[in-house]
Amino acid sequence: MKRIGLFLLSLMLAGSALAQQYPNRPLRMVIPWPPGQATDLVGRVIAEKLSQLLGQPVVPDNRPGAGGMIGTDFAAKSTADGYTLLAGSSGPVTVNPLLQKTNYDPERDLVPVAKVGVSPYVLVTNPSFPAANIKEFLALVKASPGKYSFASSGTGATAHLISEYFNNLAGLKATHIPYKGSAPALADVVGGQVGYMIETVAATMPLVRSGRLKAFGVSLEKGSGLTPGIEPLAVTANLPGFDVGAWLGLMVPTGTPRPVVDRLAAAMETMMQTADMRQRLSSVGLEVDYRRAEDFARDLKDQSARFTDIIRKGNIKLD
Repeated sequence: MKRIGLFLLSLMLAGSALAQQYPNRPLRMVIPWPPGQATDLVGRVIAEKLSQLLGQPVVPDNRPGAGGMIGTDFAAKSTADGYTLLAGSSGPVTVNPLLQKTNYDPERDLVPVAKVGVSPYVLVTNPSFPAANIKEFLALVKASPGKYSFASSGTGATAHLISEYFNNLAGLKATHIPYKGSAPALADVVGGQVGYMIETVAATMPLVRSGRLKAFGVSLEKGSGLTPGIEPLAVTANLPGFDVGAWLGLMVPTGTPRPVVDRLAAAMETMMQTADMRQRLSSVGLEVDYRRAEDFARDLKDQSARFTDIIRKGNIKLD
């Protein structure tokens, strides 16, 4: 027993020493999307703040491709020493593994450190769409099953699944038009070639504010401070429980020493309590929804269950 006690004490002392020494060189923040995309903007804000708090540079490393899966796979398989961080997001971590085989298992290969927020989605149409409010919109689309179309940034994308979820709950029958990205999809909604779209606040609100799109509701049940004057679809469309968005957070490879994970978590805790951080996240279209590691892990399981249900009910499959 004495030997076991000494062994455990030595481990505790080693862990404490490791936490005190970490980090002693620059870190890498893997961002599995191209510059300018939502995860990139948020990842860079986190990297900058972590650099200040940890006393070492946290260098953004964009590794886009395959809907975020290339960079996520790279991060998941990196050395688990705390010097490779991942700007995690819904698509590659929650949604893609439910639709296709991935080279990584998010639950097995990645450890959640902190969730920072959620990107709300907004239902938008061309301003000339013949409905003045959400009730008229629903009545119009319901009255002509298959007549109207909705756009998405691609089959299986988070925006596509959220749209299918909305359509299913609202009893709408509309034709899905997938695009390669949200920009061309929104361009055709603005042009009137497609009936409607449900897409992120970051992508839609500049067009709503300029009058090029009309907004009918936001996807978060409690609404969003990022969409003033736009009510929750859960309320206006009478869809209680409709509460969905795209999460973003910090993750590290499984096997990262616990003292290092705790050091990162403490830095995130400090960071997320500042008004400046919350303002900066809001400025890039993120509704702050900070959760510590344990709550973040539970939220990931809930998100996976919800999107599994959406995929099953919508019979969504990749070509």
